[in-house]
Amino acid sequence: MKFCYEYPRPAVTADIVILKTTKNQRSVLLIERKNPPFEGMWALPGGFLDLDETLEQTAIRELREETGISGVELKQFRTFSKVNRDPRHRTITTVFIGHATHTAVTPIAGDDAAKVQWFDLSDLPPLAFDHGEVLELVKGIAES
Repeated sequence: MKFCYEYPRPAVTADIVILKTTKNQRSVLLIERKNPPFEGMWALPGGFLDLDETLEQTAIRELREETGISGVELKQFRTFSKVNRDPRHRTITTVFIGHATHTAVTPIAGDDAAKVQWFDLSDLPPLAFDHGEVLELVKGIAES
């Protein structure tokens, strides 16, 4: 199917926040980006919507492709649409939140992820895109 429009269209992505609580510590799962932009920086797992899937399907697929994790219930959190949030083009993302309810969740880096690692939610590395802002909002609801 070919699409031709007079006006530019934004790209749509889904990003995923996976939280884990152990011994009074809240952790978030991050990937180290394998590719530009922000190659080598930490980010939330996520990626672009395929034309034949829903945002929910995108979130499930991207989480599995980049971290090897599946079977975590994801709930839609919020949409982020700041104009320059992605240096490549106009990108709008919807963030989903899930909770790793058992310690047996062992992530494995794949696809666009060079590494995958749990980080203490209160001690995060510099993050790609606007993912720092996303996690500040997540921390706000996690603490309430």
